[in-house]
Amino acid sequence: MTPTPDTPPDPDPDRAPDLGTAYDPPMDPLEVIHEDHEVLIVCKPAGLLSVPGKGDHLSDCLLARVQEAYPMALLVHRLDRDTSGVMVFALTPHAQRHLGLQFEKRQTKKTYIARVQGRLEPATGTVDLPLIVDWPNRPRQMVDHENGRQAVTDWRVMRATEIESRVRLSPKTGRSHQLRVHMLALGHPILGDPFYAQGEARDHPRLMLHSETLQFRHPDGGRGMRFTAKAPF
Repeated sequence: MTPTPDTPPDPDPDRAPDLGTAYDPPMDPLEVIHEDHEVLIVCKPAGLLSVPGKGDHLSDCLLARVQEAYPMALLVHRLDRDTSGVMVFALTPHAQRHLGLQFEKRQTKKTYIARVQGRLEPATGTVDLPLIVDWPNRPRQMVDHENGRQAVTDWRVMRATEIESRVRLSPKTGRSHQLRVHMLALGHPILGDPFYAQGEARDHPRLMLHSETLQFRHPDGGRGMRFTAKAPF
């Protein structure tokens, strides 16, 4: 949105069945990109929940790890468990409210890097397809033109072969699994996606989706800030 993808109003995008696979979160040390008196920026590893799931076996999450080091830290948004990349946490209630409103009003800007199956053409474009939860198969989402919520994603191909394309994705909305379902709808599922990829496209060590940049206005003074974490693939 992943949160990844990723505002708190979307219901529990990370609290979902894991397709029968054991939850074995990575034990990477906390990677802090920036901290000040109001905000904390970290890079979430793939495979780690943003928030705790239901049950003690899903209690380990980025929020808990952050709060071990920064007890005052507060959740602002989420990334899906399998998505890595930049996340912001608030260090004061004021910052949480300020940042939460920016996400709600779509005033933040985010870009993601993804590797998708096949050659994506044309080189740039926009997906505008409404999404809704696929309740019998939750947490999967699906396109629903009658009942879905608006979801818009811009894409730009960085490089491509007949086998796969590396793309930069810019979501204009923050629906759960938005980037994953939109790429699937184009016929180019994200490689390593346990929910939407099939066959060889699924046979990768992780979901090839990374939150590369996050831009927002600082809660203290409104200065524009931009943070980047290079994709590990």
